[in-house]
Amino acid sequence: MSEEMSSPHRMSPDGGTEHRDVNDIVEEEWVEETTPFERVYEIIRRAYDPASAAEIADRTRVSPTTARKHLRTLESAGEVTTSQDGQTTRYRRSETAIVTEHAQSLLAERTPEEIASGIADMKAQIQEWREEYDVDSPEEFARELDIDDVDSDYGALLTEWQTTRRNLALAQAALAIGEASHTGHLTGRDTDDDGNGGTSIVV
Repeated sequence: MSEEMSSPHRMSPDGGTEHRDVNDIVEEEWVEETTPFERVYEIIRRAYDPASAAEIADRTRVSPTTARKHLRTLESAGEVTTSQDGQTTRYRRSETAIVTEHAQSLLAERTPEEIASGIADMKAQIQEWREEYDVDSPEEFARELDIDDVDSDYGALLTEWQTTRRNLALAQAALAIGEASHTGHLTGRDTDDDGNGGTSIVV
């Protein structure tokens, strides 16, 4: 790291010193130590709200053309999804990439056996709610009971059911990714929103 880059002061044109903002120093070091692609990828990994190539370019200190090139590469890899805002293309992290990242984190924390056990427990809980309330999904549950108050007992159950369903999908993705890492095939279940159903997918 050069002394000029790491120092909080630099020489001013009149021979004195001028204070440099710490954020500017950190950003300059980030630019010096990373490639344009790495910076675009790092920003898009945290971009849950759509942003234009120009906005991403400004944040990553690259030209809009360079940002657009790397964003197209990430889109081809499934990391990025796009939407149109008039004539402007906007980019954000894809849902698939987000789920995959969370699934890999889960695999790092739990064994496949623990994940499979959790899947069985969540499916059993969801089936219990279906039978108790005679509905197939939390959305149907909300419609049938006309739930508006999230603080009510039914509102809390609705939130818990939706959370359990998301966690079930995540656990199933983690198990499929874990299996793929051992066999070279992605095996999973074609499921409905609550995780029922079942054919194997091979890619």
